Amino acid sequence: MKICGAKLACGAWLLVFSMGAAGVRQSETEAGLSAEANSAYDAKEWAKAARLYEGLVKEHPEVPRLWIRLAESQQQLGRLDQALRTMQAGVKASVPPLFGEYIFASIYAQKNDREKAFEHLKLAVENGYNRPEQLDTDKHLDSLRSDPRFTALKKQAQHNLKPCADTPENRQFDFWVGEWNVETTQGGVPAGESKIELILGDCVVQENWQSNGNPYSGKSYNTYNAALKRWEQYWVDNSAGNIFFYGGLKDGVMDYWTDEVPQAGGPTLKRHLQFFKLGPDKVRQFSQGSSDGGKTWKPEYDFTYIRKK
Repeated sequence: MKICGAKLACGAWLLVFSMGAAGVRQSETEAGLSAEANSAYDAKEWAKAARLYEGLVKEHPEVPRLWIRLAESQQQLGRLDQALRTMQAGVKASVPPLFGEYIFASIYAQKNDREKAFEHLKLAVENGYNRPEQLDTDKHLDSLRSDPRFTALKKQAQHNLKPCADTPENRQFDFWVGEWNVETTQGGVPAGESKIELILGDCVVQENWQSNGNPYSGKSYNTYNAALKRWEQYWVDNSAGNIFFYGGLKDGVMDYWTDEVPQAGGPTLKRHLQFFKLGPDKVRQFSQGSSDGGKTWKPEYDFTYIRKK
C-alpha cells in the first residue's frame, strides 16, 4: 500500500468500501447476496451477516470491505479467535494495514489483552489511521481509554486526519479565516463579500470571493510549501483569469509576489499583494502592479475586510 502525505494511505477508504474500486464484476446472484449481507450487517443480524460474508470473501478475496465486515460480524458474535484468523487472511489478501491493524487492536482489547491491543493500535496509527472519533465510540476499546498510551495514539490519529493543524507555519495565515464584508480602504465603499475557510486537513486556506454589484467571483488556494519554505497562492476566477503568487509572513504581514507575467497587448506585469492584520476583526488587502520590473509600482486595489458578526 502506497503511503502519501502524513502517512495517510492513498485512496484506502475508497478501496475498502467500494466493490467497484477493486474492479469487481458481480453477477446478479452475487449482487443480491452482497445486498442481503449489507442489510444483515446494517440490521446487526450478525450470524446471518457472518454466513453471507464468508461466502462472498471466497468469491472475491480482493475486496477489503468483505473481509472487514466478516471479521466484525464474527467479533460481534464473540467468535474472537475466528475473527482474528479472518483478518489475518484478509490482510494477506487485500485489506490495507491501517484497517487490519485497527481491527486486530479492537479484537485483542475485547480479549482483554491490552499489550497486544496497543501494539496493533500503534501500527494502525503509524500506517495512517485517522479516525479519532472512532477511538472514542468503539466500545471494544473501553478498557484502553484510561491508559496514557491511548491518549497519545488518539492525538497521532488526529494529526493524521489534519496533518497541518499543529504546524506553526501552516497557521500563519489563519488571521484571514472567517466571513467578511469587504469595502474599499479609502471611502469605505462596499466592494464584495468573502468567505475564507480552512480545507483539506487544515492545510489549505481557501478564499471564496464575490464582488458587490457585478457577477465577478473567484477563489484562491493558499498553502505553505514546506519544501520551498514559502507560502503560495493560486487565484482563479470566472473570467478565465489565474494568478500565481509566492512569498511569506514578514513582520506580521503576508507578503506575496508574482514573477513578471506577459500581458495581452502590453508589457509584462509583476504584482505585489499584501495582507495586513489590523486586529482580530479587520484585515487590509493591498495589491500593486509594476510594468517596469519593479522600479515603480501602481496600486491595483486596496480593500479592508471587516468580520461579519
